[in-house]
Amino acid sequence: MMMAMNRRHVIGTMLGAAATSGVLRSQSAAPSSVPINLGVATYSLREFQRDLAIRMIHDMGIAYADVKEFHLPQNDSPAQLTAGCRAFQKAGIDIIAGGNISLNEPDEAGLRPHFEYARICKFPVMVCAPKHENLAVVEKLAKEFDVKIAIHNHGPEDKQFPTPRSVLDAVKNMDPRMGLCIDIGHTARTGDDIVEAVRMAGPRLYEMHFKDLREKSAKESQCIVGQGILPIPAIFRELRKIGYSGFCSLEYEIEEDNPIPGMQQSFAYMRGVIAGQQS
Repeated sequence: MMMAMNRRHVIGTMLGAAATSGVLRSQSAAPSSVPINLGVATYSLREFQRDLAIRMIHDMGIAYADVKEFHLPQNDSPAQLTAGCRAFQKAGIDIIAGGNISLNEPDEAGLRPHFEYARICKFPVMVCAPKHENLAVVEKLAKEFDVKIAIHNHGPEDKQFPTPRSVLDAVKNMDPRMGLCIDIGHTARTGDDIVEAVRMAGPRLYEMHFKDLREKSAKESQCIVGQGILPIPAIFRELRKIGYSGFCSLEYEIEEDNPIPGMQQSFAYMRGVIAGQQS
């Protein structure tokens, strides 16, 4: 308990200092005409319980969250899930997606609870990792529950959907609700062109997970966005070209015990790029 209190104190002090120093700018400080919406994939805050994670997102000036199960446990009761969603809303944070959700079950009976979970939480998008074998069942349930499916590519280690193209090839003849979440770090590690992947995805693109890498093929080289080699400005330009109306969620997978400074710097860089392209 004392360690948790100390962690809350340290994080709170850090956030307050950052806000005072002007490192952070409110989401509303970006030009209102910029159609790029920044969010947080709450996997970034997996070491922090929900209330603290919500406060951290709020204090970073972000109004959108792609919520991982750490912060809305799927085995919670409907009442608990509803209360958890309200906690985000009370802080002025819209839940724009839920995930990543593993969809490993082969049949409808096994998959249905995941969709019931999404319905209770009112996820407009399920960021998920299904299998080729159960994709037709996922499509059936997506239509029944009227939820967009954003299949997340997970890079060279992923035997199902390593690249955006592998997702698009699988869903191209399916219901329009079946789409893609491009993880730009994992995409780069496969050797694919991220900008071209965005172009190919077009209207099937429902979510973006942002990060950066110092070395294109090295997962462990993840770094603050803007300090690596990924083509962030070109990605934003292409998103505008295709009329992307979804969200760009920072998924900061490093420094899990103290992610806020790196997330702050990442958002500052992303906001700067957005503002520069708009001016």
